[in-house]
Amino acid sequence: MSEPGAPAAGDKAPRLQDRVLRGLRWGRLQEPLGFIKVLEWLFAIFAFGSCGSFSGETGATVKCDGKGLTAINIQFGYPFRLYQISFSMPNCNGEELHTLYLVGDFSAPAEFFVTLGVFSFLYSMAALVLYLRFHSLYTENTKLPFTDFCVTVCFAFFWLVAAAAWGKGLSDVKAATRPSTLIAAMGACQGEGVTCDAGTTPAMGLANISVLFGFLNFLLWAGNCWFVLRETPLLRPPEPRDSAAEQGAIDKQ
Repeated sequence: MSEPGAPAAGDKAPRLQDRVLRGLRWGRLQEPLGFIKVLEWLFAIFAFGSCGSFSGETGATVKCDGKGLTAINIQFGYPFRLYQISFSMPNCNGEELHTLYLVGDFSAPAEFFVTLGVFSFLYSMAALVLYLRFHSLYTENTKLPFTDFCVTVCFAFFWLVAAAAWGKGLSDVKAATRPSTLIAAMGACQGEGVTCDAGTTPAMGLANISVLFGFLNFLLWAGNCWFVLRETPLLRPPEPRDSAAEQGAIDKQ
């Protein structure tokens, strides 16, 4: 039997959770270092989410002489390996059906863009935990701010490369999935008495948003370089020992 007044075993988890939450200094989010990290965390979600979840549809209509109208609808999306997406060319001259494929492989810039977004999301979340819960360790250890600065510079550079590469790749995706491109690839449309018209036009709004958030992430990470640099020994003035010890005691409460 447990002694009267002794804490129950089930109370340890709530008390540990309360201790962790009580140690979080939410006021850090009002500072540029914490506030920008929250924006980077959110914008990374928007970037890789809008690109990775994109799906579109393109198509064309073919009317053979003396036959009915045939509609061709083709689904495509992330990771944009268009050469693997097939569709059947209508039979207008009594020949066998031919299977055609879309042209192009744009998976490299798309996957690099999404992967960078996921890593940015994870790093921003880890940095937020460090800022809010272990800020005294961040300020006392000179290696952590300098490492954070180097990583921030790398992410800013990679976001510029990824956004530019994916923007170019998206332009190529639009060109490869236009209905006019499908019509030009179908030999049946070149025959006499065959009428080919544009069908479903791809809606690329979500993909365009992903490129926009890619450049916004670059601006965020590039602008954050200055605020992270201020935390490094290169620009941060040395704190007096008394104030540093007092700040460490406050963070441990």
